Amino acid sequence: MTTNTQTVPTIHPMDELLQRSDALNVPKIGDLVEGTVISISKNEIYIDLDGITTGIVRGREIYDESEEFSNLKKGDKATATVVGLDNENGYMELSFREAGHKKAWDHLEKLYKEGNIIESKVIDANKGGLMIKIGNVVGFLPVSQLTIEHYPRIEGGDKNKILGHLKSFINQPLKTKIIDVDEKDEKLIVSEKAAWDDKQKKVISKYKVGDKVKGKVTGVVDFGAFVEFGDNLEGLVHISELAWQRIDDPRDVIKVGDIVDAEIIDIENTKISLSIKKLKTDPWVEVAKKYKVGQKVRGKVLKVNPFGAFVELDQDIHGLVHISELSNKKINNLDNVVQPDKDYDFVILTIDANNHRLGLSLKALKEKTDKKEEETKEEVKEETKAEEKEELKEAKAEEVKAEDTTPETKDDKKIEEKA
Repeated sequence: MTTNTQTVPTIHPMDELLQRSDALNVPKIGDLVEGTVISISKNEIYIDLDGITTGIVRGREIYDESEEFSNLKKGDKATATVVGLDNENGYMELSFREAGHKKAWDHLEKLYKEGNIIESKVIDANKGGLMIKIGNVVGFLPVSQLTIEHYPRIEGGDKNKILGHLKSFINQPLKTKIIDVDEKDEKLIVSEKAAWDDKQKKVISKYKVGDKVKGKVTGVVDFGAFVEFGDNLEGLVHISELAWQRIDDPRDVIKVGDIVDAEIIDIENTKISLSIKKLKTDPWVEVAKKYKVGQKVRGKVLKVNPFGAFVELDQDIHGLVHISELSNKKINNLDNVVQPDKDYDFVILTIDANNHRLGLSLKALKEKTDKKEEETKEEVKEETKAEEKEELKEAKAEEVKAEDTTPETKDDKKIEEKA
């Protein structure tokens, strides 16, 4: 007797699930699902998906940019993205990484739109700025977006020194605002300056152009000096606003720690421009009382340029001697005519008090000296001629006198003989 045995097909749990009447509710790849954590180990987390099935999050999929699931424990609710319907063990493959990525960037987009001030942790630095982290998302803070306080004020712009300054912020949190966010390109740009600007707008509103302030010099750079005043406000005194005289290096007239009086000359958003010289009397107002066109003056050469030399006449008044006024001869090397830090005599050619300009000439003085020497020579020559003429006249007179007193002539001798 032959017994026919029929093989009963094995139904996969997922296939059985799909055949159930409520199959329409079964998640698909890419869906977000929520469940309860039922087991946690170092590399695997098991989640019960409301009795439908069990999901597993493992390996790199545990990494979560939003940090929402960084400290999960058994019994916690968790949201994940479906990345596989079933694996070799029949579990649904889930990912915190994808779910966290989406949540993290959605959160950043929300912060950007709302303009919130947030903390960014500095994790590294390069010559262009700082690498930061918000949650687990890495972003960038450009040097240009640092506040005045943190901006690298490095003399000469040495790139290695700038990098050293930027690296000092590693592991520090900075108050920032998101100024650009793009999930597709995974681009996140933040600004410390924008966050500071928002904070300072109310404080700055108390000030207006023309106000006088007293502050402390916090930094000196090639283009001017930074002055802190009021409620932690900081303004820039440009090199042209430090003093009335010409300045090549701000460090020659001001240093960090100096207490100075200044006037607000411009407010643009949160950028404040100050002037120190406006609170001082303009020495050029009375320049005509000290100097006259044609006057011979002595001054110290401060700087030599291809077009001429700058000359200090006194502490406040500086003049310019153009190359064409240095010599009548062709000049191949200015150093052969004038040198910095040396004193020379000049003649004042022009005075323009309104534009703070005073023109000098070296060759005019030489011409004047040469002319005087020539005139002196002519005078000496004329005097010599007069003296020679007088001497000749005197010589002739002496001759006449000599003739009148000559010894007896032959006629006189004859008369004497007859007698």
